Amino acid sequence: MSLNSTPSSERIHIAFFGRRNAGKSSVMNAVTGQKLSVVSEVRGTTTDPVCKAMELLPLGPVMMIDTAGIDDEGALGELRVEKTLAVLAKTDIAILVVDGTEGLADADKKLLAEFEKRRLPYLIVYNKSDLTEAHPAASVHEIWVSAAEGTNITDLKELIVRQVRPETNPKPLISDLVEKGDIIVLVIPIDEAAPKGRLILPQQQVIRAALEEGVIPICCRETELALTLDKLPSPPKMVITDSQAFGMVAKIVPESVPLTSFSILFARYKGDLETVVRGAAALDHLRDGDKVLISEGCTHHRQCNDIGTVKLPKWISVHAGCTPEYHFSSGTEFPRDLSDYALVVHCGACMLPPKEVQFRQLISTEQNIPITNYGTAIAHCHGILRRSLSLFPEVLGLLDE
Repeated sequence: MSLNSTPSSERIHIAFFGRRNAGKSSVMNAVTGQKLSVVSEVRGTTTDPVCKAMELLPLGPVMMIDTAGIDDEGALGELRVEKTLAVLAKTDIAILVVDGTEGLADADKKLLAEFEKRRLPYLIVYNKSDLTEAHPAASVHEIWVSAAEGTNITDLKELIVRQVRPETNPKPLISDLVEKGDIIVLVIPIDEAAPKGRLILPQQQVIRAALEEGVIPICCRETELALTLDKLPSPPKMVITDSQAFGMVAKIVPESVPLTSFSILFARYKGDLETVVRGAAALDHLRDGDKVLISEGCTHHRQCNDIGTVKLPKWISVHAGCTPEYHFSSGTEFPRDLSDYALVVHCGACMLPPKEVQFRQLISTEQNIPITNYGTAIAHCHGILRRSLSLFPEVLGLLDE
């Protein structure tokens, strides 16, 4: 993928943390060679996380994130600190910027403990070495720099690169499910909710993944699916459908042809498929008034027949035979306290980095709140979950528990 076409969710997220006026914005600007964040002597200039997609060689496409001071004060300051801590969920490399003239404060130490708890690769950057006598680094995690004079910024870049931990067993999207020369059919509804003039990200990424494997992807709407299958010389290796068309597509595709959804593929790719399959069982036990959180990783204009706020609640209510109380969240507004909910139903999370998806699943699991996702929930509601998981025998057994 080129720099501009790389989705933010597929970039390495490098976030800068620290107290107010430690020089977080200045250090980030020095590392990138660009004025990405406003720099001022006024404490608390950065009020909300500032994200900038760019290229940082030799890492390639990255997402740089500047955050508000972890020591911000007052009611508004507490909200800023909360937003800063929320950034940790999607951080791949954490940079703690410390005012070198003051040293580590309690707020810094709490952040370091949080990095350790989350097993985040991190660096401690002592800034303002031009204003004090720089000390030698006490560990491989430390470096002294001067953002104002550019001292040791090149060394800092090299240290950041070393923090990248290559995945020894990266989760595949479809590469382990197909072979070169296979034909797969992608069912892509084009309705009032479809974006004009483009495909949504999961569809784009599956097409790209198929092409990289030498697989032949054939795209059609659900209304042309039967005709498409009739025209193929032999059955496709699999059919992948948009979740909202699951019911109709399942009736058309022969039982002998594996069928799944983009959302289920992304559940495995971004998080833990076993977790969302287990969570789907909660759909059978909902009662009137139970609170169900439907969460989307992105923000978009709601259409009159929106899948998250209209179609999905309808399918769940019909399946459960009751009237739950539906709540909705989008973007970064995922609640950390889920104790009020009987179930969380998350989108496919194509716009979220894996760390964020895994963190949301983790806090749900820690609070004993079942979490599933759109594709899994819809397949369960339509009675085709077992069939939609036929490609993943390692999780099929969960349906018999």
